[in-house]
Amino acid sequence: MSRAWVAGLLLAAAPAVAEGQIFLASRPSPEFTIGPLFVRANVTPDLDVVTVDVLWSLVIPPTKSGAGVEQDLYLLWPGPVGGALTGASPDATLVAYVKDRGFVPIGEGRLPLFAQSLYRAGDDAPPQPIAGGAPFVTFIHEGGPLGLTAPATYVRIPWTPMLANRTWLMDLRIDLPNLLRRRQAMWIEDAFWGPSYSLSLTFNDVRPRALFPLYFEQRDRIVRLADDPSQLIVNLRDAEHLKIHEVFPSSARRRLSETLDSTEEVSLFLDRSEGLSPQVLTVRFGYFRGWRAWTPVLIPIVFFALGNLAWPLFMSLARRVGARLAGRVQLGPGGAARQTGVVLSRETLARLAPGSTTYEEVVRLCGANAEEHEQLAAPDRRTLIYRGRRVAPQGGRSLGWLATVSRWSAEQHEVEITLERDVVVDVQARVRRSYLVQPEPS
Repeated sequence: MSRAWVAGLLLAAAPAVAEGQIFLASRPSPEFTIGPLFVRANVTPDLDVVTVDVLWSLVIPPTKSGAGVEQDLYLLWPGPVGGALTGASPDATLVAYVKDRGFVPIGEGRLPLFAQSLYRAGDDAPPQPIAGGAPFVTFIHEGGPLGLTAPATYVRIPWTPMLANRTWLMDLRIDLPNLLRRRQAMWIEDAFWGPSYSLSLTFNDVRPRALFPLYFEQRDRIVRLADDPSQLIVNLRDAEHLKIHEVFPSSARRRLSETLDSTEEVSLFLDRSEGLSPQVLTVRFGYFRGWRAWTPVLIPIVFFALGNLAWPLFMSLARRVGARLAGRVQLGPGGAARQTGVVLSRETLARLAPGSTTYEEVVRLCGANAEEHEQLAAPDRRTLIYRGRRVAPQGGRSLGWLATVSRWSAEQHEVEITLERDVVVDVQARVRRSYLVQPEPS
């Protein structure tokens, strides 16, 4: 397995997290601390390479001088780094150091290192580059019971008098092309809102397998955080086209940057009382442009329009389906018929005897809901007409209160009862029968 192939594989599989930074001194039990410390990620809408700046200063006890604590610092970075100075020679001592411990170097070079004045910040006083930068070596471990490890980086920060000057901040600049992780989402979410990304910054994370042995060997050289406020910071440029979906933890602060135009700043204060417990800042966000900028307005309008157009179509379809279902399925006792008007049975008609049945008996047997016809030429003669309709299911199978229907029988009933001097003289009954696929709606 070649070293270049291993490096490419691990860089492609590297997690999208700028994990914990651990500062080490050259000598055990350092008397100074780090403070303030700022780990700042700068994100642009291009979303290609994220630049991370590690800015810090040293807090030296009043009883010590800068010359008394002069020594190189080291930084453990759990992952590969980019943005190395071109044409700069690597540090052979660092490479030999990791080789002696069984690691395999896969990248080496020097990172840009600057000193930024606190009182002369801005375009008139750009950061001063430190000659030679900060040498680094990126390495892996190929053996062991758990196999190949993820990359880790060991950085040496050469001593400079500005480290002991509280009016200066040191700035180690790193390019991380794999820091952003695209979030998985449904296609409709990507279509309307655009892709979303996740970015995480952590501090004090020494769990990576390639990093832990170096930490464990040099744990007596860890430089602790001072009481000065230290932060993890994510600067998201082009705030007008930015949507932040989620920030973790809830104690993180979100605001517009005071120094950068159109930049949203998300920050988390580091708690020094947590010791070596990892502290994490995660931001999930996305950029939108073009028609996606109108999405919050367009989506309600589209749903409103579709609702007004779709409701009549839906109701028409529901009526048709409901009628079709009602024509094929019967709920209730089997053979239940639907009846309107007055339908007189044969037994009732048989009790109407011409010459003897009176008007009062007709009303009692057949009901009062009848049409009454009279003739001016025959005032003693009148006709009562009873009309009704019965629709009954036929065929199919039944199972309890559920039955299927093959067709419907529609019967039109009409009975004419002629009376003279309030006595029945004639009874005429007519029935017209037809068949329906489904009953008419009521």
